[in-house]
Amino acid sequence: MELNGYHCAGEGCAEAEDEDTAGPELLRPAGGEPPCSSAAAGSGEKAMADGPAHRERRISNSTPARQRLDSLKKSRPPFPWFGMDIGGTLVKLVYFEPKDITAEEEQEEVESLKSIRHYLTSHTAYGKTGIRDVHLELPDLILWGRKGSLHFIRFPTQELPAFLQMGRDKHFSSLHTTLCATGGGAYKFEADFRTMADLQLLKLDELDCLIKGVLYIDSVVARGPPECYYYENPTHPENCQQKAYNLENPYPLLLVNIGSGVSILAVYSKDNYKRVTGTSLGGGTFLGLCCLLTGCSTFEEALEMASRGESTRVDKLVRDIYGGDYERFGLPGWAVASSFGNMMCKEKRDSVSKEDLARATLVTITNNIGSITRMCALNEVAEMGFHTEGTKRKRKSALNGLSGPWLEAASLEHSWKTGFLYKH
Repeated sequence: MELNGYHCAGEGCAEAEDEDTAGPELLRPAGGEPPCSSAAAGSGEKAMADGPAHRERRISNSTPARQRLDSLKKSRPPFPWFGMDIGGTLVKLVYFEPKDITAEEEQEEVESLKSIRHYLTSHTAYGKTGIRDVHLELPDLILWGRKGSLHFIRFPTQELPAFLQMGRDKHFSSLHTTLCATGGGAYKFEADFRTMADLQLLKLDELDCLIKGVLYIDSVVARGPPECYYYENPTHPENCQQKAYNLENPYPLLLVNIGSGVSILAVYSKDNYKRVTGTSLGGGTFLGLCCLLTGCSTFEEALEMASRGESTRVDKLVRDIYGGDYERFGLPGWAVASSFGNMMCKEKRDSVSKEDLARATLVTITNNIGSITRMCALNEVAEMGFHTEGTKRKRKSALNGLSGPWLEAASLEHSWKTGFLYKH
């Protein structure tokens, strides 16, 4: 995990559950880059200034556990800890809230740090469009020897200037000079971070982060809904059940990353993958078309409308053409033959609701992604992207279309997403 310019090795640094047993091998500067925190860099400079003789004296008077604890404390960056994924549609922010702050630490905390922690954790909504996904929160997590919770926050990318202004108002640059960020926006808005908030960005590859993030979250989720899941009997609502999917040895697999657009990755191991293909029809397409067709203005509005709509009033189905199933080719009557095909008829255009149009848009996008993925399939498919808690079941037909005797389709809980990883 990359955090403020440092790398935490192992399964979420879970080995460091007790600071007295946490080894220094868990931490190293990320990718050879300089630490993102000037305070962390300062501690390293002090260690060098102490000289070998001083270090040798200190070690000889300490237990091995104390040596490891001292190393851990010097290596980890100061609070606050968070990372950002700046996408074309949404900004996703993950924030670690420490729950084991001592009275001494609290007394020494600067006001700007207290203000940031209070603001992020005391709200579930920020302004009109920022949201903290409470259902995605990971409590009682051990990270760098500290116990706390991971919070997942998202807001539209177009609101990034307001976020930067908030960081400036809360004097964030007095706590950190560099932030870790991924996504296309880490490049596009790099100058804005520098000029508006006096912050540098340490840019990380988004597809590397995607794969590592999936494996990390799966390794630390101990209770609640499984991170990876699939639907059993997805086309039969009365028998449809969500089942856990084991990610212990998932390779090879296809990872479908649904953001503004879509990238499909063939993953052979955690360090070996390639981008197979993609499509421009993704989450940005869904939101853009919903804005045009329904007059909605946010992602949440579009999803809420889709959850109440009926796409069969908009789409032309196989049964609308054949009067039932197309048995020769095994096409069921409920399958979509032509997305938005009923809208060529004025009477049907006049009878549909905005909710129906939003639902049909969602079905069109997910069916298209499902079809492309099936053509690229290896053995299993893990899908992550722009759905939220209320729309996971809406994609079960698309996932069912992916499944077969040689192919299994699964989804991820923290997939926002997030966006994603939300997908929080």
